[in-house]
Amino acid sequence: MSPAEIQSLLSLLQDPEFGRSFGELGMLKNVSVGADGAAQVEIELLTPAYPNRGRLAEAVQAAVKAKYPSSPAANVTFSWRVRGKDSGGKIGLRVKNVIAVGSGKGGVGKSTTAAILAYGLKNLGAKVGLMDADVYGPSIPLLCGAQNAGQPAMVEHKTPDGQVIPRIQPIEKDGLKLLSIGFLIREDQAVVWRGPMLHKLLTQFLAQTDWGDLDYLIIDLPPGTGDVSLTLSQLLGLAGAVVVCTPQKVALIDAVKALSMFDQVKIPVLGIVENMTGDIFGRGGAKTQAEKSNIPFLGEVPIEANIRVLGDDGRIGEVFDTGSVVREPLLKICQNVAMQVAKSLIEAPELPTLEIL
Repeated sequence: MSPAEIQSLLSLLQDPEFGRSFGELGMLKNVSVGADGAAQVEIELLTPAYPNRGRLAEAVQAAVKAKYPSSPAANVTFSWRVRGKDSGGKIGLRVKNVIAVGSGKGGVGKSTTAAILAYGLKNLGAKVGLMDADVYGPSIPLLCGAQNAGQPAMVEHKTPDGQVIPRIQPIEKDGLKLLSIGFLIREDQAVVWRGPMLHKLLTQFLAQTDWGDLDYLIIDLPPGTGDVSLTLSQLLGLAGAVVVCTPQKVALIDAVKALSMFDQVKIPVLGIVENMTGDIFGRGGAKTQAEKSNIPFLGEVPIEANIRVLGDDGRIGEVFDTGSVVREPLLKICQNVAMQVAKSLIEAPELPTLEIL
């Protein structure tokens, strides 16, 4: 057997998550045959959050064995490269996917969920930024333990034509790039702004900030259905939005409004996360609503006291530490979000960013 024969064979193999062939998805990065006659196959995943890689390896080995029964078992390795919509390309952002995290009302844990999503994707290996668009109640600096980081620096960048343009430098903490109005005002200072000022700040946080090359930029939206989402839809081609709600009906009513808002501003909804699942608020309301609205249910955040403690202490990233009782359910949510982003790209009419091998 030759590498070309193995490549031809495996290019027809269907990926179980995306329902498309390896060839269509451009997932066969390297194929060779070792000195022992075993096929060496490197699969390039579309996200580091791809679940259950073992079944891909088994499928490849089974396909090679069926075609070449006398050959040794194929050696399968994995790499990954996040594909994306180039969400902020039109305003100069080098971000593959911008994900908004919103809710129909306050108090449902939206900011905590946004921070968990950012830390989770970072733990999976992605390059991640976290932007706090909740100008009136910024929580990200506290949750990430960066409230004493000081103001972001301004860095001068030269354009190709020689112009010098100042750029905001995000705060870096725990491997994340962070930006929030909380870094620019006193902790007890209220922001009393009308819409135009808010629009200007969001434009600065996006178009005038040196985010660098990111796989994902998570944006924590303010609660409700205000004009921030409209501003984002005008500035960016968002990969999608995650809606956060708690299980009880009073929260679900407002979550439905959030779904309607994203639909009106043409931001695709990646799915719903149910926060604070447990005896106090109940369970399953968000999943039922997701089914009614025909959108993915991304998972449950258990009502576990340690999440609150770590958030209050500025150590929310520690929910992913080994031994954390909430590590697995939270990591699953992060995987589901990343996979929904990838699936939305795959299901597009065209695949301009997916190289066909």
